[in-house]
Amino acid sequence: MVWVRRVRTASGATAVQIAEYADGRRRIVRHVGSAHDDASVKLLVREANRLLEDDRQGELDLGLQALDQPKGVLPKFAEPVLFTLPGEVQQRRLTRQPVVKKTASRLLFDVIAGVYDDLGFDAVGDVHFRDLVVARVAEPTSLLDVDRVLAEMGRVTASLRTRQRTLRRAVDGTYRDTLATAAFAHASTAGDISLCLYDVTTLYWEAEKEDDLRKVGFSKERRVDPQIVVGLLVDRQGFPLEIACFEGNKAETLTILPMIRDFQARHNIEGLVVVADAGMLSATNLTALDDAGLGFIVGSRQTHAPLDLASHYRWHGDAFTDGQVIDTLTPKHRRTKGLNNPDLRAEPVWDPAVHTGAWRAVWAYSRKRFVRDSKTLTLQENRANAVIAGEKTARTPRFVKTTGGKPILDQSALDRARRVAGLKGYVTNIPASTMPAAEVIASYHDLWHVEQSFRMSKTDLRARPMFARTRDSIDAHLTIMFAALAIARTMQQRTGWSLRRILRELRPLRTATIDLGGITHDFQPELNDQQTELLRDLGLRH
Repeated sequence: MVWVRRVRTASGATAVQIAEYADGRRRIVRHVGSAHDDASVKLLVREANRLLEDDRQGELDLGLQALDQPKGVLPKFAEPVLFTLPGEVQQRRLTRQPVVKKTASRLLFDVIAGVYDDLGFDAVGDVHFRDLVVARVAEPTSLLDVDRVLAEMGRVTASLRTRQRTLRRAVDGTYRDTLATAAFAHASTAGDISLCLYDVTTLYWEAEKEDDLRKVGFSKERRVDPQIVVGLLVDRQGFPLEIACFEGNKAETLTILPMIRDFQARHNIEGLVVVADAGMLSATNLTALDDAGLGFIVGSRQTHAPLDLASHYRWHGDAFTDGQVIDTLTPKHRRTKGLNNPDLRAEPVWDPAVHTGAWRAVWAYSRKRFVRDSKTLTLQENRANAVIAGEKTARTPRFVKTTGGKPILDQSALDRARRVAGLKGYVTNIPASTMPAAEVIASYHDLWHVEQSFRMSKTDLRARPMFARTRDSIDAHLTIMFAALAIARTMQQRTGWSLRRILRELRPLRTATIDLGGITHDFQPELNDQQTELLRDLGLRH
């Protein structure tokens, strides 16, 4: 009979041995090793059990033969001892202590790389590019430091020159096209791409000089540093479909058309509804989108409400009910008059064939928005009065005008602002018969998904390309960011967890490479039920 036993040594360690009982005598066949902690003891026991596997595996030939024991008679075992008993024959082959060669978060790499492949990004056919994307998701850092991140996940490091050549291929090749095609295919099968969301953000550099791309412009972060404008097109779940960068001083209204046209040309799309915020609202943009056969839903400015709702104000005054929706018209150009006849109590129903000089406008009233707007207006009024009274010196605030060389409260402007408090407008070229007002409002409210993608790119993925200087390196950086954002959004959608929480859960699960008696083995981390479910949701079988 052969078994594995544990014996306490004089030093306080636990020795793991392979022992046999034959002819009424016990002898030690092999001393596997000693350890002072439970984890190492478990590894030694596992190694001992492996050595006792079927001799057909060739692990250990003990030269033993099966013993014929009388039925019902059990052998009498001696108590474990530290020293050899008198007359006992003992054969021991000492092995080295187990040595941990390295540990790595291979599981984290396998998860991110698995999602990369699931999205079809492996069509790029560049493992170095994939590693850069995985590193961006796991721990955003510079190109010089990316080898450390990959080594932490068990990847063989590449030289800096290799990484730089990879970035050049990302610009010179078709990487961006391949990724966008794969992302579109994934979004087409996983959801609805008949409606897309568009928005822009700015990324700045702490640099003194401008160049052809990095220019000082209107900053989302209220900075005066050189910047670029980044446009992002996503589906209604926030999954990225297209990304592009523009000069830092380029107006937001001039970015949407090039993006949409590139997207249409790449995927041969005709019917599409584009949702954007009020910053994209310009007569030229809306006309161009309509001429291209595209539908649009954009936010309207509150200052347009008195003209669009002239009939309502005449017949109902400033009274609105919570959740009230008014479907009416808005002129394509502010100089267009006579669309909304205040003499008619009923709001006109927009017909593109009849109202050629107008778009459809949907206005919604919210009591919660009214409270928020009223609070803001009161604060602005108090600030204006403080400046007028000389109690506060500051730049001229809202609702202050100068008359006779003295600042006075612009009461008429304040009254107009209070009159439209609580209202939110939406402009579209989609008829009510195709999309009801409630659906127009709901579609516009999906814009938070693209805003969330921007926040994720700036925080979790650190999109600001502070280490990139040339246009090519910035384009390569944005290509990596596009793939990383798609992976991060997919991981979040599959699990319902934030990216930060997923990384916190998976990073400590490290694979250990241990040398046991000259034999090297990889030991996988032990998973609890929550971690097992997480890996299952992410699509990894462990």
